[in-house]
Amino acid sequence: MADTNLANGRKLSFGEKTVKFFKDTKAELKKVTWPTKDQLIHNTGVIIVFIIIVTIILSVLDIAFGELFKALSGILAA
Repeated sequence: MADTNLANGRKLSFGEKTVKFFKDTKAELKKVTWPTKDQLIHNTGVIIVFIIIVTIILSVLDIAFGELFKALSGILAA
């Protein structure tokens, strides 16, 4: 947690805390290792393929459970 006290024991005001927050945020963003364009394109492709696979699996399960429910409903109604 950020230190909100100054060396002399005085607490930071809201404005001082806000300025400190943005300075600290800027310092942390400088430490970030950003992906290259090629890495970004590759990772985006992997995510899109993963989403397509999950969509297909969920669609098949939805259809299967729907048909199972229809079959069970028909048996119980008879």
